[in-house]
Amino acid sequence: MATPARKRRMSADERREAVVRVALAEFARTGLHGTSTEKIAAGAEISHPYLFRLFGTKKELFLACLDRCHERLRETFTAAAEAAGDDDRLAAMGKAYVDLLADREMLLIQLQGYAACDDPAVRATASHGYAELWQLVARLSGAPEDEVRAFFATGMLLNMAAAMDLPQIAGDPGWALAHLRAQAAG
Repeated sequence: MATPARKRRMSADERREAVVRVALAEFARTGLHGTSTEKIAAGAEISHPYLFRLFGTKKELFLACLDRCHERLRETFTAAAEAAGDDDRLAAMGKAYVDLLADREMLLIQLQGYAACDDPAVRATASHGYAELWQLVARLSGAPEDEVRAFFATGMLLNMAAAMDLPQIAGDPGWALAHLRAQAAG
């Protein structure tokens, strides 16, 4: 009779990564204050005390999720700009963002982050991440300030439309790209 396979023990970094994946989904649905750390611990298959050994506080875990969101956005924009080559990098980043809106967890964690900005630590993390995204888009696109501002304004409009599942906006990525191109053409 074969002995059952033993699970490989995860390192603390691997466990932190697993917890962030579970927490991101939970925080996206119920926000900083409405999310149960017990539910996150259970979903990550760890004890509740171990969750706090890994992250210290629920807020630190929430901030790690916001950081992960900003990291994914930076990766998405960078990949889109690089793939565009000498073509319209701003439009390529806009299309990549529209495609990313299909990931409801990423959309909702952004919105939950903005909603929790009454907390100074959340506000600092959210504003720092947003500023980094702004600088990245400006640098990668080479677009003038007014086009970058229009890009981010359109992104916020798309966030709201996608959150509310407005088919005339969120369901038609061509609408967003047409708007970005019109803004870029001036």
